[in-house]
Amino acid sequence: MELSDGIDIAAYSTINAQTQTMQAISTSVLAKTMDTAEAIGSQLVQMMAQSVNPHLGGNIDIMV
Repeated sequence: MELSDGIDIAAYSTINAQTQTMQAISTSVLAKTMDTAEAIGSQLVQMMAQSVNPHLGGNIDIMV
């Protein structure tokens, strides 16, 4: 878009500011999503590390 297309400088400035704000919000949401995914992945790794004990759960004690 060029300024010679009939749009004034104030309108262009407003549109530009809104676009920058939307991009900043999108980037923030993406960063938060990545942080959440990283935390979930870390928890999954911890759960898998705890389940590596092959001697657990192999026997069942039953009393009749």
